[in-house]
Amino acid sequence: MEKTKTVRRKYSNFERKEHSQGYLFLTPALVILFIFIGLSVLFVCYLSFQKVNLFTGEYTFVGLKNYQRVFTDDVARRGLTNTLLFSAVVVPVQTLFALVIASVLNSKIRGKYFFRTVYFLPTLTSSSALTMIFMFMFSVTGPINNVLINMNLISQGINFLQEPSFALKVIMLMNIWSTVPMYTTMYLASLQDLPSSMYEAADIDGAGPIKRFWYITVPYLKPITTYVLLTSIIGTLQMFDQAYIFSNGSGGPENSTLTVSLMIYRYAFGTQNAMGYAAAMAVILAIVIMVISRIAETANKEERIY
Repeated sequence: MEKTKTVRRKYSNFERKEHSQGYLFLTPALVILFIFIGLSVLFVCYLSFQKVNLFTGEYTFVGLKNYQRVFTDDVARRGLTNTLLFSAVVVPVQTLFALVIASVLNSKIRGKYFFRTVYFLPTLTSSSALTMIFMFMFSVTGPINNVLINMNLISQGINFLQEPSFALKVIMLMNIWSTVPMYTTMYLASLQDLPSSMYEAADIDGAGPIKRFWYITVPYLKPITTYVLLTSIIGTLQMFDQAYIFSNGSGGPENSTLTVSLMIYRYAFGTQNAMGYAAAMAVILAIVIMVISRIAETANKEERIY
């Protein structure tokens, strides 16, 4: 077989000038990204191989000991387990809810503009304020316990905030409730471009609401779903502020709300004074996020091909 030669197209002087101008405009942003992100990443990688004493400023090279400690530390395993469980529950649930709600709001129901506004309200509230609200709602004397007692489902209030079996589930519920509106808005914006003729043709063929949703809406929204999944995975694996406020920075009760990001903060800036170990955990978390995000993106692309 003859080898095909790839012929490179020669650019004109005008095109070269345009390319040079493009790179020139990108230079300030690239410099800022390199200084505040690139150098930071390199410094974290450097710290992960060091034993750092923040009080004396002493750096001692320890090789891979920080990484080995991550895989032998029971607390680190608990934090990683909590984080992966949190992501495994929250990501599919909030994606499904957002998709269904967006489809309903895109239909010809009464008051859909009112419901769009109401559903979007949680995104206007800060994460810390939402955490405080949910902490009040699920407290022993909060409205959730009052409702359960009035319905005779329980005899006395449950301390959701201090029960290891409930604490992380409360944060999951709070995260789903606060993030679904944002992803619903994304799906809704994409559905505005979906041709109504596709639904009309499905009606003529006798397709019901479920079939129209499954065979028209879902395939059309796959590009948005990929973005939603990636941002959800990254956000849940990096979850910090809600767990920090909920447990007052301790990850309690009994490390049930301890996440990797919270653990990194505790080791880096807490009483442990283990900046090198925290840096190693940060590098591992970044690798886990990249691998899981890549798998999710690849799987969604393969489904789109078939």
